[in-house]
Amino acid sequence: MASYEQKPATGSDRRLDDGRQSQTPLKTAVLFLLFNRPGLSKKVFEAIRQVRPPRLYISVDGPREGVQGERAMVEEVRSIANDVDWDCKVKTRFNKENKGCRIAVSTALDWFFDHESEGIVLEDDCLPSESFFWYCQELLERYRDDERIMVISGNNFQRGWIRSNDSYYFSRYNHCWGWASWRRAWRQYDRDLQGWPEFRERGYLKDLSNGNRAFVYYWTEIFDRCARGEIDSWAYRWTFSCWSQGGLTCLPQRNLVTNIGFGEVSTHTKRGDGYVESLPLQEMELPMRHPAFVVRDSFADLRTDRMHFKINFTLLVKAWMVALLRAIPVINNVLKR
Repeated sequence: MASYEQKPATGSDRRLDDGRQSQTPLKTAVLFLLFNRPGLSKKVFEAIRQVRPPRLYISVDGPREGVQGERAMVEEVRSIANDVDWDCKVKTRFNKENKGCRIAVSTALDWFFDHESEGIVLEDDCLPSESFFWYCQELLERYRDDERIMVISGNNFQRGWIRSNDSYYFSRYNHCWGWASWRRAWRQYDRDLQGWPEFRERGYLKDLSNGNRAFVYYWTEIFDRCARGEIDSWAYRWTFSCWSQGGLTCLPQRNLVTNIGFGEVSTHTKRGDGYVESLPLQEMELPMRHPAFVVRDSFADLRTDRMHFKINFTLLVKAWMVALLRAIPVINNVLKR
């Protein structure tokens, strides 16, 4: 189900924290992914309203059968499409039935990139700073034809550590709490992980790991579980798709998006060590300072491995134990079941 609406232009120019006038209005389309959390959805919508994108795509998954009160919450979320009060073309996609996280999000992204060659993606619990939008817009244009770059993310999980004076760096991690990309990149999405068995057998995770066996163990388990249908995640499949193409992600030196969904009914945002649940929302200093070289920051990625994904010595010991057990034929046959 899709509809278009034209809204009158309202609002005024806004300034960032340092007092400089922001660039308004935004020129880039935004995809807003929603489900059953009206309170969170309205907070993120207000952030979108501040920059007044010219085209807003709103995708809402359908209510689940047997979940009391969910239909009313989904209807309230859908009504956000009527709150657009600036000059904007609104296109909606309301699922009649519940598709689940993986299918609902990935098909919404298909829909979005069928209509747009590039754009910004936000979910209902991803609250962005204003400069997030300008950061995404500028880098979408800068790297539009550079196929080395597949994602622009608004997340920084470095816990305050900054390596350079550049505004952003290049990473293998395509964090998706607020991001942007191009149709050319999304075409590489391997929704069924068809390439994973060969990728695994050729040992390409080892090539990505810089010799870290715990990294290989961790991500092999993740992708194996996704392939078996045990994890209903579009995001892990997108990570694999980026890695399988050697794709890089731009990550900001300041955290431009915070996840406000912890403590709410959620699928994948579970509480951890308290850090990601309380990530500060920061503004990026504009104009940006671009890196001189398109080179992955392997040290920053190592910090992400250790502190965000907990790929550490304990996991390495577990990987060694599993490797030893798999060397015993009888036990290896049991582990494969």
